[in-house]
Amino acid sequence: MTARQLAVGIAGYFAFINLYSPQAILPMLATDFGTGAAGISTIMTASTLAVAFTAPLTGTAADVLGRKRVIVTALFLLTIPTLMCALSYSLNALVFWRFVQGLVLPPVFAVTIAYIGDEWEPHEVTSAAGIYMSGASLGGFSGRFVTGVLADLFGWRVAWMVIAAMTLVGWLAVLALLPREKKFVRSEGLAASGRQMMQHLRNDQLLATYAVGFGVLFCFILTFTYINFRLAAPPFNLSPSWLGVIFIVYLAGAALVPLSGWAVNRFGRRRFMVPMIGVWIGGVLLTLSSSLWLILAGLTICASCGMLAQAISTGYVSITAKAGRSSAVGLYVTSFYIGGAFGAGLGGLAWTLGGWPACVSLLVGMQVIMAALVYFLWARRMPPAPPPATLEPA
Repeated sequence: MTARQLAVGIAGYFAFINLYSPQAILPMLATDFGTGAAGISTIMTASTLAVAFTAPLTGTAADVLGRKRVIVTALFLLTIPTLMCALSYSLNALVFWRFVQGLVLPPVFAVTIAYIGDEWEPHEVTSAAGIYMSGASLGGFSGRFVTGVLADLFGWRVAWMVIAAMTLVGWLAVLALLPREKKFVRSEGLAASGRQMMQHLRNDQLLATYAVGFGVLFCFILTFTYINFRLAAPPFNLSPSWLGVIFIVYLAGAALVPLSGWAVNRFGRRRFMVPMIGVWIGGVLLTLSSSLWLILAGLTICASCGMLAQAISTGYVSITAKAGRSSAVGLYVTSFYIGGAFGAGLGGLAWTLGGWPACVSLLVGMQVIMAALVYFLWARRMPPAPPPATLEPA
């Protein structure tokens, strides 16, 4: 693995270790702050909404300022709200710092994918995005696992302090390993980059992909937020440490995502995605079982299919956008994280009304919509690769 491949994987790792670190300890936090499942889920909604708000602006700024500068600055700033989460003594304060945390994540999410779209050859983009997603999936697992174990041993405040220290180390690694961009062509200015962003909203293929991205994180957040409350309750009664261990299912996704490039080249995006969403629905239905092992199998399928869908969709955005890739990916990230916010919010309503079966019904409905979007709206063939980035405005 080259230094730049390792760097984009590290960037994904430390972005997602921060974003999803509360999920394994949500029942513990709900008890400490005296609230219920829907109330404590606002710390997930806050961060995902913040990401959604700032992602397009991040992409526009990165088209002017450059890729590496934005990525490493954001990783450094990320340590501050993570540390402040550990020092929060009210739910409102925790929600606020989670919101701030979300504000500084888009420069990592959106700009790293745009960097990949610029610096790798078109036929290598999906594989490179897969490496990023592998790092992201490992980060998602580590956030839940490390936080869950440390919360059981030392309390959730110490857990967040450790995550902040790890993020600082990650910043140093990306600063040292990520090469400066070579194919990036600076936008003429914020106004020009903004015009490019508006052009993306007239691209039917991008709009369809943004809608799929909405559904991907909707399902992810809903599944891996509210399954914790089911598994923490009788008959399972899992502790935060064991809830963290449950997220080892993410490692299956990390192993499979690098194969997304092969799958796309072998079957095509559309022909691969639709059956895969069908498998994803089957995984969701398995979580209705009363057997912990079948639930784990279902969660493994959900994690794997969701990560494959995300890698394929983000790679599609990078190839489809003919100019202003940072802003194109920024809009995707906005749609993606709005979907996550809706997944947390509507999931809380479903949990309150009907428990986990109601959550499963909501998940299946969204996945059917996603499959229809891909089948009817995605192009039957991959769009032609864009010309080299040096010949076009970025």
